[in-house]
Amino acid sequence: MKKITAVTADIDPGDLGFCQSHEHCYIAGSIDDPEKTLAELKLYRFAGGRVLVDAQPGGCGRNAAVLSRISKESGVHIIASTGFHKLSLYPGSHWINTISEEELTRLFIDELDQGMYLDGDSAFPRQQGGAKAGQVKTALDAEGLTSRYQKLFTAAAQAAKAAGCAVMVHIEKDSNPKELAAFFSKQGLPADRLIFCHLDRAIADINIHKEICGQGIYLEYDTIARPKYHDDEKEISIILEMVKSGYEKQLLLSLDTTRSRLRSYGGEPGLAHILEEFIPLLLKHGLTEEHIRSFFIENPARVFARFIAP
Repeated sequence: MKKITAVTADIDPGDLGFCQSHEHCYIAGSIDDPEKTLAELKLYRFAGGRVLVDAQPGGCGRNAAVLSRISKESGVHIIASTGFHKLSLYPGSHWINTISEEELTRLFIDELDQGMYLDGDSAFPRQQGGAKAGQVKTALDAEGLTSRYQKLFTAAAQAAKAAGCAVMVHIEKDSNPKELAAFFSKQGLPADRLIFCHLDRAIADINIHKEICGQGIYLEYDTIARPKYHDDEKEISIILEMVKSGYEKQLLLSLDTTRSRLRSYGGEPGLAHILEEFIPLLLKHGLTEEHIRSFFIENPARVFARFIAP
């Protein structure tokens, strides 16, 4: 049967509810405060949010214990991530740079099927908890598919195939998502198991967005209330163009927040911004409630669902 793996429970895809598909609600080792993040999740739930995806992978600030606690106490389901981020975030001596492809694959599968590790930021993870990851997070930057990144992406693809879950890819400016899509195809990973993030600010040519969607890959857009990139009118124009081209069933929307953009930390716009401000703006520009349901309920329910033995 298909289920969505969240940190506190498996969810029936039909029961998912409103989901923002790419957030960073708590990062350990910084000044993030679990109580402030909990308060933010309660604001999100009050506005109508039921689920969010936390896109911080292990080894660079993910804290599975905190994610489990704040999920239980807020009533917001959290889909957590195994995987890796861009390598510039890790010191050269970090285990992510020295572990073999086979060991990495086993680690990712273990976190998806058995439980995420509670340590691992400074040394190879040893302390395993019971909360499971629900996806594999990866990152592509301008370095491209060098040998060290090929090792990581191969491990991610093999783990996702074994676990039946999605692979989410952070896409940076000056990277080549088309090359990565071809790489995953050679690995035998179905296109509808892939989520490419941030093309709305990383890739200016919208024809590339359409070409990638044409392969069956999902796109996650999150340049909302981020004026340093572009305004919300520009963001909506991108969404409208993709909908006009027939790709509304492959779009996910979110905010890609960290603490500087959470109200409980004194920032803006807050996790509830999409529900309170951006959706009314989408409707004002001619999108329908059916489109909103696709972006925030139906599309996440499909892409994050995986086969789990009863």
